[in-house]
Amino acid sequence: MPEGTAKLVSKRPGRLPESPVPPIPAIDPSDHLASTLYSVHRTKLSTHRTELSEHRTSLSEYRTDLSTHRTDLSEDRTEMSTRRTGMSFQRTRMSADRTLMSVIRTSLSLIGFGFTIFQFFQKLRDANQLTSAHSARNFGLALVTLGIVMLVMGIIYHLVFMVELRRQRKAMVAAGLVHGESKFPPSMTLITALILLLIGVFAVVSMVFRVGPFG
Repeated sequence: MPEGTAKLVSKRPGRLPESPVPPIPAIDPSDHLASTLYSVHRTKLSTHRTELSEHRTSLSEYRTDLSTHRTDLSEDRTEMSTRRTGMSFQRTRMSADRTLMSVIRTSLSLIGFGFTIFQFFQKLRDANQLTSAHSARNFGLALVTLGIVMLVMGIIYHLVFMVELRRQRKAMVAAGLVHGESKFPPSMTLITALILLLIGVFAVVSMVFRVGPFG
């Protein structure tokens, strides 16, 4: 049945008019016409049974049409359930991306704040405004390192989760439980996290060895 269409169900047959059973004729057994009258009575009974049988046949056909219609509706519901399950995989994937974005925001805050503290007190010391800034610089370096570690853990968690999600999706597609029409495109959030990780590593190298683009 084409998607989005419903099969028309045949109209229920009307109630059979309640025709009484032909009465048994009062016949004198000694009358030579008795057998003829009994034969006519049997014919009327046979006609009555035939009418009942035809009505039962019409009802049976109606029940068959209803059953076919219910089967079609069940197939539609199964198809909709399959598509909803496929869409739930996409929603789960986007939820994982949002979780990684939260990790990126927190890591970026730690890296940026730590690098700012490190550079601020380093410039004050270079300008002879402070005699010692080791504790502040170490605190800034610790924040940057914490941001990098948190970002690495978030990336690893995201990769492990996505690998398992793809494995489950492939298994359900192979079992025919979901459609495999929609693909999982590359995650821009993951690419951004990797770029931020490189920036954080460069920042730590510049802070420790005073080399690189941030030295």
